[in-house]
Amino acid sequence: MDTAVLKQMLDETFDHAVVHHGYTNYMRDYEVIIYATADPRTGIAPSHLRYLFRYCVEARCETSVPADTWRVSLDDRLIDHKTGADLDGYVWGVKWHALYPGAKLLPESEATRRWSKALGIEFHEVRMETSAHNVTLLFSDLQVSEVPVGYAPFVTD
Repeated sequence: MDTAVLKQMLDETFDHAVVHHGYTNYMRDYEVIIYATADPRTGIAPSHLRYLFRYCVEARCETSVPADTWRVSLDDRLIDHKTGADLDGYVWGVKWHALYPGAKLLPESEATRRWSKALGIEFHEVRMETSAHNVTLLFSDLQVSEVPVGYAPFVTD
């Protein structure tokens, strides 16, 4: 995959909302579902976009919420927006995370070189930073498509 095209695709995620991320139900690819919005004056309708990181050989997810905030965010009422809105702590129940400062392509690494050599295809590493999680992915290709409202990534046949 051309790195300039990849960078452009990642730049388009800036400041949108991550509503889901995880491996697909067939467990090879990693998907990030983003709710993309534009200034209402543009007339561009909001949409849900699926960023499918194909051939994802590594996915690391770590919290970006500081320990002091975690300490006051353990109450289960915070996992529901209605019951957590008036409590102190991080309200997990908003069910989305701001993709800020966004996603960026990382420089070539030992891991990308090793996987590229082993599989005979080019690998990339990307880091997505959100208001609650930082996700680092090692993958070969990225596909972006629109998904319908109500898309359920883990439904099985």
